[in-house]
Amino acid sequence: MSTPADTLQNTFERAFADLRQGRKTFTAQLNIQEVGRITRLSTGVAQVSGLPGAGSDELVSFGDGMFGIAFNVDEDEIGVVLLGEYWHLQAGDTVERTGRVMDVAVGDALLGRVIDPLGRPLDGLGPIATEQRLPIERPAPPIMDRAPVTVPLQTGLKVIDALIPVGRGQRELILGDRQTGKTAIAIDTILNQRGKDVLCIYCAIGQRASAVAKVVATLQAHDAMDYSVVVLTEGDDPPGLTYIAPYAATSIAEYFMAQGRDLLIVYDDLTHHARAYREISLLLRRPPGREAFPGDIFYIHSRLLERATHLRPECGGGSLTALPIIETEAQNLSAYIPTNLISITDGQVYLSPSLFGLGVLPAIDVGQSVSRVGGKAQRPAYRAVAGDLKLAYAQFEELETFARFGARLDEDSRRVIEHGLRIRACLKQAEGAPVAMPAQITVLLALIEGLFDPIPMQQMAAAEKAVREASTRLPDALQQRLGSSEKLSDADRATIIALAQAALHSLPEAS
Repeated sequence: MSTPADTLQNTFERAFADLRQGRKTFTAQLNIQEVGRITRLSTGVAQVSGLPGAGSDELVSFGDGMFGIAFNVDEDEIGVVLLGEYWHLQAGDTVERTGRVMDVAVGDALLGRVIDPLGRPLDGLGPIATEQRLPIERPAPPIMDRAPVTVPLQTGLKVIDALIPVGRGQRELILGDRQTGKTAIAIDTILNQRGKDVLCIYCAIGQRASAVAKVVATLQAHDAMDYSVVVLTEGDDPPGLTYIAPYAATSIAEYFMAQGRDLLIVYDDLTHHARAYREISLLLRRPPGREAFPGDIFYIHSRLLERATHLRPECGGGSLTALPIIETEAQNLSAYIPTNLISITDGQVYLSPSLFGLGVLPAIDVGQSVSRVGGKAQRPAYRAVAGDLKLAYAQFEELETFARFGARLDEDSRRVIEHGLRIRACLKQAEGAPVAMPAQITVLLALIEGLFDPIPMQQMAAAEKAVREASTRLPDALQQRLGSSEKLSDADRATIIALAQAALHSLPEAS
């Protein structure tokens, strides 16, 4: 009969036997990890030594969830751009390599959310559950994978859709002085995508918190957050976060584009992005160039905007349309950053402070705006009614300038000016009120047929509104043809003109 002492002894003997056996079979595995130290700290950047194997654009960890990107890879030390609050860091703190580049979470769970470039939620709606991450720096699709831009991206703004059309996969620059309505155009375009199966990414780069809150509130009020993602950095964020924001937003968009979806991305604005990159480069002692910008300032924007494209059906058929925004100073279009982006993009929409001051909203200067895709991105019915509109408007603006000198004009010139004034009145549009394509075609067709010419100028707003409201009474079959690839037939044209005439005759003082 065994005693408790014997049982305890047997237990110890078995345990020691297991330990001896484990010691014989154990093989030590060395986990080599490079650990460096901070040698110098500046505003948003740090110099780190002791990481000889670190590569360019590699993510390094400072502990406590603080990361940085290796920008300058020198022989003795690396220059790191910090991606968070760095007030707690000091010289001598340890830094570790992560072995990966900067990436961002992607997935359907991001729709309707407000996040920062690191994928952290900023809307107070809890964590975001995603299963995939993509690098923020990705090569642009090769030329052979791209398809021509032929499908329009309706902005809902009559002056853009008629005179400066934007297609899905195009890069259209929006530029102008501050407070001329650049963001308003981009937000109206996002609002007009409701029900059109186009997802939207709004990337706020170094904006004021109040301005971003207003944009988010506008999107929520119009139920546009259901198909949108907001990626934002505020003005007091570190320059590193501001720099990576548009690249992170583009990777989020590319995830959906790879699934065959159509995307619209707004960069608001790339002026702050260029300034953040200039700040980083100067702090890292990179040689400055024109206007103190580094020599590769063109490259950082070109490699970003080249990712916007329309893919061939064999490659998924998705599209990414980019609307970068740039702020000019004193209407100087020939400054360094504006000229760079004008040369990269497929056209530009220029907003004039003079037109803004006159109350012509949106304050788009048609003469200095262009779309290099042009009518190829318009539906045939739209192209038929908007084809000669830009020429007529340009003739009007030239004669209007000439008439300011007090010159006596003949009857034909006065007729051109009166018609041009009504074109300008019809192209005016309130903020947050996008116009559907059938309504736009009805108004423009009435305009080119001269139906508005007898209307007094003080009644033009009411007349244009009456014609827009009358367009809702167009037959459903006709409305579908207007949005299809069919040309505008003579019968359809006559139906629209008759409807517009009836609407104008119903005005109290219309002749």
